[in-house]
Amino acid sequence: MDGTRIMNDMRLVVEPLIPALRRYARAQVRDGAMADDLVQDCLERVISRWYQRKPDGNARAWIFTILHNLTLNRLRQTRRRGPHAELEDVDEAQIARPATQEEGVHFQQVLRALHSLPEEQRSVMLLVAVEDLSYADAARVLDIPVGTVMSRLHRARERLACLMDTGTTRVAQAVPLRRIK
Repeated sequence: MDGTRIMNDMRLVVEPLIPALRRYARAQVRDGAMADDLVQDCLERVISRWYQRKPDGNARAWIFTILHNLTLNRLRQTRRRGPHAELEDVDEAQIARPATQEEGVHFQQVLRALHSLPEEQRSVMLLVAVEDLSYADAARVLDIPVGTVMSRLHRARERLACLMDTGTTRVAQAVPLRRIK
């Protein structure tokens, strides 16, 4: 008998809200089918968690909060996954992607060559070329003179170019240093 009374109370509160819930969901997602799914998910959650609401609280606000949170979650999920489309309805040119294997291999080669550099050259290269620090900022970070940053960067670039041309990461084949008098 108590369960029947709770169900009747729930129905009296929830049923009149369904059109407003649908309006809110449709306005949020701009897709009728997704809005209906959200309202159904919301109603399932309300029914299964009716005992969790505050009896003296505002049931309408509680239900709209549930719908709002479900909507945000669904929108985030859609943003992560991308738009849904039936495979038969999509042009092959829209889903085709160029092969990226060569780029991946090249990227791995660059990383191996970068890691084969001496630490002081690698640090300068990463700070200036990757992190986009100025020579002066890199000098401050490494606590070395700006001229040293410039010479290390020059040697690192030459060595990387040589390593990438030869396709090997052995340091012995890198450009030798020359002495200038």
